[in-house]
Amino acid sequence: MIYVVHRNNYVLKILDSKFQVVSFETQTSITTTLFSIAEAFPKELIIWCHEVYVDFINESPILDIFHHKRIIASYSVSNNTYIPNQIGYVDQSIFIKVNYNVTYPTWLMSSDIGGIHAELLNTISKAISKFSNFDYFINSLAKITMPQGVFCYSEPKLLKENTSVKTEVKQASKYELFKFVKQHYKWFWAFMLTFCFAVFEKKWTLLPLIKSIFNKKNNLDLDKIEVKSNRQIINKKEVDVIIPTIGRKKYLYDVLKDLKKQTIIPKNVIIVEQNPDKNSESELDYLLTETWPFKIKHTFTNITGVCNARNLGLPKVESEWVFLADDDIRFENNLFEASFKKIETLGISVLNYLCLQPHQQQTYFNTSQTIVFGSGSSMVKTSIIKNLKFDMVYEFGFGEDSDFGMQVRNKGTDVIFIPDIKITHLKAPMGGFRTKIKKLWDDEKVQPKPSPTIMLFFKKYFTSFQVNGYKTILFIKFFRKQKVRNPYTYLMKMRKQWEQSDYWSSILMENKND
Repeated sequence: MIYVVHRNNYVLKILDSKFQVVSFETQTSITTTLFSIAEAFPKELIIWCHEVYVDFINESPILDIFHHKRIIASYSVSNNTYIPNQIGYVDQSIFIKVNYNVTYPTWLMSSDIGGIHAELLNTISKAISKFSNFDYFINSLAKITMPQGVFCYSEPKLLKENTSVKTEVKQASKYELFKFVKQHYKWFWAFMLTFCFAVFEKKWTLLPLIKSIFNKKNNLDLDKIEVKSNRQIINKKEVDVIIPTIGRKKYLYDVLKDLKKQTIIPKNVIIVEQNPDKNSESELDYLLTETWPFKIKHTFTNITGVCNARNLGLPKVESEWVFLADDDIRFENNLFEASFKKIETLGISVLNYLCLQPHQQQTYFNTSQTIVFGSGSSMVKTSIIKNLKFDMVYEFGFGEDSDFGMQVRNKGTDVIFIPDIKITHLKAPMGGFRTKIKKLWDDEKVQPKPSPTIMLFFKKYFTSFQVNGYKTILFIKFFRKQKVRNPYTYLMKMRKQWEQSDYWSSILMENKND
């Protein structure tokens, strides 16, 4: 392990794993020094640290934090970032509003303390711009590599808990922000950033926009870096399955048949059957008439809704792992065997599978951190979701699976997309909302847009800048899909709908807290 101690964008000294000074010729910037060290010590983990935090480095968890070679982690002691909050105008992902109290997935990096494996630096050395501004470089590095399979985190465990010293975080200028957006997003977003500055902050940023046009992007190939985690995640290769179902007898039967064929048979299959008819009984006769290699825990309820159904199923889980499934999916007979291999290799606790409808084509092929959580296509370590529930405020709306995924992330556990384990989602025509559910806002003359549950999700997990960015994109996209062609009339209409959504999302939250 090599420590690079710096101050004001210059390297002060290089230390070994015992914090002894290493005789090494430093370069003109921290960035170039990192690459030189990586070349000289290709098998080492390299930790950068501002001089004021050297005495607070938390050594014991470092090897667990960087448990394989495709990890970049850092921590901002002040909880501020070099990339300013206005990045939210163009980036509406869950990676922007960082929970600094836990291990949290984000490409927003800090120069306070962080680390990267030398092999990763050597692999990208010829393909990435070595910016002399170290803060700009590490944020650029993480932003480029995250979608290509590097796991990036804010990691408070890098420093001891009693760390009280804080350095001042210098934020990027508007020119640097526009440069960053042009280099790491599609060209449209630089214009979007200018527009949002003008609308929400009454600031004109034409010069930064013009200057950013001449910046270029980078492309990397990380396939050469082997991923082999040193974490021990699996104690028992046992899994339970939770399946909510309503009116899909035949489709559920096929799911059970797929489970029956698994090379690793699930221990329990937890079925929550719903039927709103008070006089109804279970239609799933095959649960009793056929023999199954797993224990079936069957619950029948007249209360409909997937949030309630999954919440009824969660306390019944006994195994170390749980597969959250839908009642209209199909999968190969090695689903769990392949999943456990991925868990061992990557050292992860939450898998989100590739889940496509029969007519859809796969377009993304990198194992990577994801903004998605599929409540019908994920496998989770049971201890992670202990005491978690699907939020009933989303029942019969949208966003319950995304909200559950955010609950998982805010407990310090990442969600990883697995592109080579496929689930087919048949989108069965029966089931789902069997009867029309009357929403609180259905009788309103002005209907909310977006859905109040989507608005609620944004208000809970996104910054105000991201909400404004989402609002702008929504207004632009919806203009061509409706009949009002007068821009002023359209804007007034959409503002009223947005205000309605904001109002009803607040009512939903109040009802939840009652």
